[in-house]
Amino acid sequence: MPVPPRILAIAGSDSSGGAGIQADIKTITMLGGYAMTAITAVTAQNTLGVKQVETLSPSMLAAQIECCVSDIGVDAVKIGMLGSPQIAEIAASHLRDIDAAVVFDPVMVATSGAVLADEDTIAAFRLLMDRATLVTPNLPELEALTGLPCTTQDEIYQAAATLVERHSCHVLAKGGHSRTERVLDLLVRSDGSAVAFDHARIETRHTHGTGCTLSSAIATLLGHGQGIDHAVRLARKFVFGALQAAPGFGSGHGPMGHQALRGRAQSSS
Repeated sequence: MPVPPRILAIAGSDSSGGAGIQADIKTITMLGGYAMTAITAVTAQNTLGVKQVETLSPSMLAAQIECCVSDIGVDAVKIGMLGSPQIAEIAASHLRDIDAAVVFDPVMVATSGAVLADEDTIAAFRLLMDRATLVTPNLPELEALTGLPCTTQDEIYQAAATLVERHSCHVLAKGGHSRTERVLDLLVRSDGSAVAFDHARIETRHTHGTGCTLSSAIATLLGHGQGIDHAVRLARKFVFGALQAAPGFGSGHGPMGHQALRGRAQSSS
């Protein structure tokens, strides 16, 4: 039996199970990885919104990362919600000497609209982008990180290429916030070249945790040894399947159906 890749998810906890650490664990497991966690914050939330957030201390985050790295080891890292600039700084400093792919999802706002990162935290994102293998902003996040408009495809490429130049990483600009009939994600590689991925838009309210799931899936596939293009391609396929398999829970932005992909997901990796 092959040894599973060891994936460390650094993110906040979602009490309703649709996003954050809970979505990360489900995704990593479905894709044949071994999931470990370093929790940055605890949230009380459901499909209707985030009710309360408590950020953990930087020392607690550091201890979680150190315990995982020193004993189990890490093949890839996914970073999601951080909660404070101090948490971002601790995460960056502890990942500096780890030989593993890092996928950073620069979470700013929850699907429900709740703000999950203040201006100081967003400013600290640059430390993690400097370390990241791949950064996965949606279009509003890409605009916030670069100060550039992201309306046309040319503008989206220029904004993503700006992050690539600043931080020497790959950037996946996620097009789900556009109003086009098809969703187009643009991967700008660290050398400035680009490849586009698109699919028909799924009309559904069950989109809670899509960004968390995509970034965790890419990290797991990179941990399996996939190249960046193929990891993005397979991860998007996984998210598409999970959207189609949503169980219909909740009255608001409901969760996806990660578990429904058991078996199919691991065979794709």
